Amino acid sequence: MRLIELSVVIGVLCAAPVTAAALAPPQASESPVAALAPSARRAIDDYVEREMRRQRIPGVAVGVYSHGRPLYLKGYGFADLEWGAPAGPDTVMQTGSLAKQFVATAILKLAEDGKLKLDDPVSLYFPEAPPGWAGVRIEHLLSHTSGIGAYDSPELTGPGGAFDYRRDFTEDALAAAIAALPVAFKAGEDWSYNNANYVLLGILIHRITGQVYGDYLQEAFFKPLGMTRTRVISDTDIIPKRASGYEIQGGVLRNQAWVSPTFNATADGTIYTTIEDMGRWERALDAGSLLSPRSMQRLWTPVLLADGKPNPQGYGLGWRINTFKGHRRISHNGAWQGFTSTMVRFPDDSLTLVVFANLDSGNARPDLIARVVAGLVDSDLMPAPTPVLEDDPERVLRLRRFLEKAARGDDLTDDFAVGAGYTPDSALGRDVAAALPKGWTAAPMSLVSKIDRPDGSGRYSYRIGPDGDSRLLTAALAPSGRIAGFGIAPDPDNR
Repeated sequence: MRLIELSVVIGVLCAAPVTAAALAPPQASESPVAALAPSARRAIDDYVEREMRRQRIPGVAVGVYSHGRPLYLKGYGFADLEWGAPAGPDTVMQTGSLAKQFVATAILKLAEDGKLKLDDPVSLYFPEAPPGWAGVRIEHLLSHTSGIGAYDSPELTGPGGAFDYRRDFTEDALAAAIAALPVAFKAGEDWSYNNANYVLLGILIHRITGQVYGDYLQEAFFKPLGMTRTRVISDTDIIPKRASGYEIQGGVLRNQAWVSPTFNATADGTIYTTIEDMGRWERALDAGSLLSPRSMQRLWTPVLLADGKPNPQGYGLGWRINTFKGHRRISHNGAWQGFTSTMVRFPDDSLTLVVFANLDSGNARPDLIARVVAGLVDSDLMPAPTPVLEDDPERVLRLRRFLEKAARGDDLTDDFAVGAGYTPDSALGRDVAAALPKGWTAAPMSLVSKIDRPDGSGRYSYRIGPDGDSRLLTAALAPSGRIAGFGIAPDPDNR
């Protein structure tokens, strides 16, 4: 690992590799076997604090690990604004979909234990499976290649929707409701990130083991590893040092929206943890002690589609796998209920980053923070500099709502400026739906360029969609704020 020179040479990390062993709690004397030099820590602190101000994030926790050992763990800002409680390495935050790696590891452990096979048809465990699920196997759920219907669109999860986030469901009712959704494509023929896949995997764990998925994770991994602060979300339990999640609405910070206990206990991303506990998990990943080498390799190998081509996201089983500047990168982001997260592993460089933030995904970019922190530790991993542009949260909100309406096929007359050429009978909605990347609603919109004119009009370009499958949205706005023109184009930065 080559370390970046700041004002002085930072120094070399002297970490010893961890030997594989049975799962066991770290020793009480566990401490970093290497540490970043003060100049590196200051550089990280300065950068994180600047980004927090720019992104308006109340609190951030950053973990840097090498060979499974912590190099630097630190909290910034506030875990709770109302109490002024500071964030720290032991602050409990929600992971969102970053926790899919726990579920994928659990499924592979059950396979190793002979409780299931990855090529088992889903209908073997879900008698409510519709004919459209014929050919769907467990591995398709793990890799988002199942084609089953997605439940988490705004119209389905909003008030009165079939999956209203404020309603409770039994597991059986939730599985039946997912089974009633229209199938998007034949299993294995395409890739689409879909939380319903992991909701079903959590129900599958319960049906096979007799334990709800969170209890199984506790028994199989969290307790043996000493991850004492890691658990499924609960609004009612007393949880020391739990952070509050926040959203920006109308330019104002607000508390996270309430959701029912059902949707805070599904297996698509409902885990509390800390960067200290994630260090214990990373140590087990680095040591290869969670699963057999063959199973670990399967987690981190991009799944091929039926035509033999890799899926467009380089998705394995609960992880995305790609390269950055020639360095192998294994990662996953998460977002849920006013929290965002990212975990990025550079296994060939023995470097891992975990970043948690208590702000919604429409505004917070912990993945960006992780990328730059990685570059501050290893100069080879520093992303190309990009200009920092001040954005308008109101504009972002208006454009998001416009895209959602267009994708639904709603009448957009009130969104367009007079003379823009829009007519309600146009095929615009269909074209927008086809052009938007899969999973765009869960990803932030990042301002790439802007032109502000004195009359209040302007031209703005945003990167939308998940890493590796993003698009560039360009919108021309009239002085009224209405849309005078827009387009969606491929993102040249996709890798």
